[in-house]
Amino acid sequence: MFEPISGQWFAKSPMIWVDFALSLVVIIIMLLIAISTARRKSFTIAASVIAGICFLSWFFGLNFLWTLSLVVMTGYVVVTLLQNQNDVRDFFNFLFFKKKSVKNTQKVYDRHAICQKVALAVETLSKTKTGALITFEKNTPLTDVVKTGTLLNAPVAPELLTTIFYPGTRLHDGAVVIRRDQILAASVYYTPTTKPLTGKFGSRHRAAIGISELTDSVTVVVSEETGRVSIAYHGELIPVAPDSFLRTIEEYLFAEEKVKEEDK
Repeated sequence: MFEPISGQWFAKSPMIWVDFALSLVVIIIMLLIAISTARRKSFTIAASVIAGICFLSWFFGLNFLWTLSLVVMTGYVVVTLLQNQNDVRDFFNFLFFKKKSVKNTQKVYDRHAICQKVALAVETLSKTKTGALITFEKNTPLTDVVKTGTLLNAPVAPELLTTIFYPGTRLHDGAVVIRRDQILAASVYYTPTTKPLTGKFGSRHRAAIGISELTDSVTVVVSEETGRVSIAYHGELIPVAPDSFLRTIEEYLFAEEKVKEEDK
């Protein structure tokens, strides 16, 4: 049986007061760390700090601090895991299905064929003076941007592109975003550029320049007034002749990759 702790025991064991005082201070600090990092990627650092405090309190015989540290550590891990269920699931998927994921990311598609299909659509849109905005995603993901539009996840086809931009359709206003060999979304809206431009430019051209300032995407613009075709890239708007469109768009999309392959 345990004997009750008396006042004389406290007096003879001043270390218990040090243990108690340190416990209050350290536990408050640990709670602040846990609250501030539970939703962030610094979970590993915070967990390591708390675990280190648990070990040191055990090593130096600070029983009260050790007990509280274990409670805080357990609660912190449980709460963090609950708040980051998606990240935990993705981690285990990556851990156990890594080979499958890598195989999917290496899916091969005919890039030249995709550019040819877009070129056919742009030629038709230019001849009919149908305004259009077509963005090719490169290295910078446009996942947050496409939330302003309508997700399609449809194969790239000239007929579909010309239909989307046909005046009167619900998706004709805004941009089409192409990711690899898929039309990811349509009717996507971009924040237009705020820099002064020389010449007369409409909302489509300003939107195209705006997205090219924020990402490494390549955007094709077809003017509804003149039918002229331009490409927006890295904050610049470059006019493109119809007969050289296919070659030009491929250069902007794949020139960097060709250089890397040549270097290898």
